[in-house]
Amino acid sequence: MEYLEKDPCSGRYIYMYDLPAKFNKDIVKNCRAIAEWFDYCPYVENEGFGPHFNDTSDNSETVTTKESWFETNQFMLSMIFHHRMKKYKCLTRNSTLATAIYAPFYPGLEVRRYLDKTNLSLRDEGGVAFASWIRRRPEWRRFNGWDHFFVSGRISWDFRRLSYTNSSWGSKLLDLPESKNMTMLTIETSPYANNDFALPYPTYFHPSKDSEVFEWQKRVKNSNRRYLFAFGGAPRPNMTGSIREELIRQCQNATRNRCNLVNCKPGDEMCTNPAHFIEMYMKTDFCLQPPGDSSTRRSTFDSILAGCIPVYFHPSSAYIQYIWYFPKNYTKYSVFIPSKGIENRTVSVEEILSKYSKHDISEMRKEVIRLIPKVIYARNKLETIEDAFDIAVKRILDRIGNSTRLVKEGKVPYSEFPAYASWKYYMTGDVGKHEWDSYF
Repeated sequence: MEYLEKDPCSGRYIYMYDLPAKFNKDIVKNCRAIAEWFDYCPYVENEGFGPHFNDTSDNSETVTTKESWFETNQFMLSMIFHHRMKKYKCLTRNSTLATAIYAPFYPGLEVRRYLDKTNLSLRDEGGVAFASWIRRRPEWRRFNGWDHFFVSGRISWDFRRLSYTNSSWGSKLLDLPESKNMTMLTIETSPYANNDFALPYPTYFHPSKDSEVFEWQKRVKNSNRRYLFAFGGAPRPNMTGSIREELIRQCQNATRNRCNLVNCKPGDEMCTNPAHFIEMYMKTDFCLQPPGDSSTRRSTFDSILAGCIPVYFHPSSAYIQYIWYFPKNYTKYSVFIPSKGIENRTVSVEEILSKYSKHDISEMRKEVIRLIPKVIYARNKLETIEDAFDIAVKRILDRIGNSTRLVKEGKVPYSEFPAYASWKYYMTGDVGKHEWDSYF
C-alpha cells in the first residue's frame, strides 16, 4: 500500500497579488516624494531595513557595525513584510489552494505623501484605487474579501479619518467597504475595530541566523545595568494630557545616577543615533514608555531588544495592542503605573521602581530577553526561532482559516465577519477589568 506524504503547506498556503507598481514599487522608487521634510530614500535600502548601522563609539557595550544591524525606520513594515513574504515557503500561484490572500500594498508610505496636504481627495486617492482594484479580482468573489489581508506600515488612526471630531488627519482607507472586509496588520490598532491587529514596530536588529539571536540574548543578559530607570524622548508641551514633561522632571530630580535621560530637544544628535539608545537601554533596568503622538512607541521594542523592562502608563501602549506577542500576564515582563498619578504629581516613578527586588528585576528581565526573538524581523526564515513575521503569518492564517470555515459551513453570512474576532481586547491573567474601565 502506498502512503501519500502529507502536504507540509496544507492550510498554510498564501497567494500574493502582483499589484500594479503604483501601489508599492513606484512609491519606493519615488522615495524623495514621500515627505517634503524627511528623506526616506536611505530607509528603503536593503529591502526596507535601511542602511547598515554605523556605530563609531569605543564603548564595548554599544552595538557594533555588523551586517545584521540596520538604521531601520519605524514606518517601513509594509515593505519589510512584503520582501519576507517573497521568501515564504508556502506561497502559491494557485489562489484556489490558498487559505489567505496577501495584497502587498504600501499604504503608510503612500498616504505619507499627502498627510500634510489639505486636499483630502488626493489623500484618499491611493486607498480608493487599491480597493477598486482588489474588488474587481476574481479572488475577491470567493469570500467577499474575508480571506484578504494587507500591512499598513503606520498606526491604524492614520487610515481612519475622524470626521465627527472635525479632524482632517489621515485617509479614509479603513472606512471603505472593501477594507472592512479585509484584515489589516499594523503597528498600532484601534480598540474599536475587529479587523486590525498590531505587529511590533521594526527595530534595528535583523539577523539571518539563529546563532546571532542567541549571541545577542547572551550579551543583553550579561550587560552591566548601572541605572534604575531611563527615558529617551521629546517632551510634548502642547499635547493635552501628556505626562512626558513630568517624567523628564522626575528623571532630572532623581537620586544621583538613578535615571538615565535623553531629553530630545530639536537638533539633539543623540536622539537620531540608534546606537546611543540601545546603549542607554542596555545600561538600565527599567525604561519608561509613555504615550507620545499616539499610544504606542517604537521605543518599547528598542528597550525589549536591549533587555530593559518596559514601564507603561496606559494599557493601550501595549496590553491591548500586541496580543499575539506579549504575555497576557503583563507583570511578567513589564510595570504598569497609571498615568493619573503622574499627571497630578502624587506618584514617584523612582519610589515605585525602587521597591522591586534584585530577584524580581532578574525574573522580569529573563522574560524580556525571551521576548526578543518575537519582536525582531529576521532577513530570512530562521531555523528554530519564530520571529515577528512568522508569528504574524501563523496568526493571520488561523484567523482567516477559522473564519472562512464558518462561511463555508453556512454558519456566518458573507456580509458579516465572525464576531469572535473581537476577542483581541479581552484581557485575562493578572489584569483585572476594573483596571481598564477608567481608560475607555
